[in-house]
Amino acid sequence: MNKRDPSWIANWNPEDETFWETKGKFIARRNLIWSIIAEHLGFSIWLLWSIVATKLNQGGFHYTTDQLFQLVALPGLIGSLIRFPYTFAVTTFGGRNWTIISASVLFIPTIALAYFVTQPDTPFWEMLLVAATAGLGGGNFASSMANISFFYPDRMKGLALGLNAAGGNIGVSSVQLLTPLVMGSGLVSLYLTKPVADGLYLQNAGLMWLAPLAIAVIGAFLFMNNLTSARSSFKDQLVIIRRKHTWLMSYVYIGTFGSFIGYSAAFPLLLKTQFPAITVGVAFLGPLVGSLSRPLGGHLADKVGGAIVTFWNFIAMGAATVGVMYFVSTKDFSGFLTMFLILFVTTGIGNGSTYRMIPSIFREEKRREARGLGDAAQVLALKAASIESAAALGFIGAVGACGGYLIPRGFGASIATTGGPHLALAVFLLFYVTCIFITWRFYLRKAPAGLPSLAEARL
Repeated sequence: MNKRDPSWIANWNPEDETFWETKGKFIARRNLIWSIIAEHLGFSIWLLWSIVATKLNQGGFHYTTDQLFQLVALPGLIGSLIRFPYTFAVTTFGGRNWTIISASVLFIPTIALAYFVTQPDTPFWEMLLVAATAGLGGGNFASSMANISFFYPDRMKGLALGLNAAGGNIGVSSVQLLTPLVMGSGLVSLYLTKPVADGLYLQNAGLMWLAPLAIAVIGAFLFMNNLTSARSSFKDQLVIIRRKHTWLMSYVYIGTFGSFIGYSAAFPLLLKTQFPAITVGVAFLGPLVGSLSRPLGGHLADKVGGAIVTFWNFIAMGAATVGVMYFVSTKDFSGFLTMFLILFVTTGIGNGSTYRMIPSIFREEKRREARGLGDAAQVLALKAASIESAAALGFIGAVGACGGYLIPRGFGASIATTGGPHLALAVFLLFYVTCIFITWRFYLRKAPAGLPSLAEARL
């Protein structure tokens, strides 16, 4: 520990089994718990508008279906963009310090939403700006995952990152389950008690998160740590943009996490437009099963290799997409919901397996660069791999998050131009086919004799 600031840990070596068993795992677990709590709230606030948008017109607003999809989509775009600076924040400010900051700024979108949803004369452009602030919640994932990757030994990264991500992802399910309930009562109308319409308290969607946010900020302050070994310069981390695998895995991650966050954002409004008689209250089931299946993807990747899990998972995603297209055409809600839940499960498994691949890829590349140069070079290579893979986790997560914008906008544009979501689903299906090819070509296919290949590394 740093004597000047006890929140900083100077010597951290999780690969040392004695250190890990006697001290490391307890500290890592404590940081993981509070990281999950903060990330959970970040996801919840990021996806607030996925539910609020379905009730705005009932509350006196007069927005078109395409405008409502834009309100749902914009936080996804902002969340994706803000992940880039958040990626490098941990190594600059420290994991604990940045968790405190990133959780504190979430008071902005919650309070802004609570006020403006009570003002039905708010112009659309202004409401877009309010919705955009919810994107601050999307940045937490990048910094949280980069931070936790430093705490755990390589053999446990898949499970630890899967748990951290799943705990955050479940925030999507939480917001879609709880928000309809509190908007329908005055139970937590602490500051604005007047309903915006008969029995409708839209402001509760923002007010309900104020107390949990305060708990997260205080908990991070008291119980989390910063790691000196995780400090690095922006220049050292920026090298990842020159790595081929950074961009390849970013593309693949759009297919997994991008699908999860995009479908999560669009699902309530998609239900409302395609099956008007069905309550959007069932929408939480999709993100729930997608979140719960994410640790499974990480665990399977630890056992059999992330690339093989990712490859077959994309095939399953394509099949589920075809099923959704069929049942939305026949207006069979049971079949539609079943296929969409399967699709959500596959997005979760794919999230876990692709995220497990990233540190493995960077470690293997660095090992090969240092091969034959001696033990000291190997040690330095592994340290560099740790720094680069942490930065890559955040960077790839940032690119992948753009699915949170592309999918809702795709559905909105498809419905506006063709009257249904089929065109958008067909485009998504084609994208999954390209992800299947990339995964096979670069991470499963064995290269000709004498040429380097990652296939043997069981990524």
